[in-house]
Amino acid sequence: MTKIESPFIVFLFIVGVIAFMAFLGPEEKSLGANVRIVYLHGAWVLTAEIAFFAAALAGLLGLLLRKDIFHTWSAALGRTGIFFWLTYLPLSLYAMQANWNGLFLAEPRFRLAMIFAITGLLLQLGLWLFDIPWLISLGNILYIITLRISFATAQNVMHPPPSPIFKSGNYFIIGFFIGLNLLAWIAGFFLTYWLVEKAKSKNSAI
Repeated sequence: MTKIESPFIVFLFIVGVIAFMAFLGPEEKSLGANVRIVYLHGAWVLTAEIAFFAAALAGLLGLLLRKDIFHTWSAALGRTGIFFWLTYLPLSLYAMQANWNGLFLAEPRFRLAMIFAITGLLLQLGLWLFDIPWLISLGNILYIITLRISFATAQNVMHPPPSPIFKSGNYFIIGFFIGLNLLAWIAGFFLTYWLVEKAKSKNSAI
């Protein structure tokens, strides 16, 4: 097992554990067993946003300190974020279908999620092609700022604040959801670390 392959294998293993845990997650009075996909969908989108925030922070440090290692981490975190964001969308669609017997594609926050999935994917592809460290960091900073401003002003229809999970008062469900999030964040870290190692290997070979 090489140094580059190892973090990716750990990432896949943790994703498998998350899938197993989600399958056995606690049921809820209103949604029954279908709430399990909601747990997973919530953990996935939170992990994506944390990765985007971390990418922006690393990028800011790279721009201020002028150290390439921060740009490298910003690039990896941005790609991790878009991976979780893109894979969260089918989970969201499944959650809609399972719990509300239909797809509400015009729902404001889902529509925004689709827009940012497309623009985020195009952004990451463009940054990867140009491969300019400071531009990657700047792109990741502008992306999360735009995303958060857009979602802060979006109408809540199927995502009423505060979180129904934390408002439920069921500490078993809350604890399970927190544990699922922690595992997703750890998975995100190992995916990011794998991408960083790949970037270091590429740079050392040049």
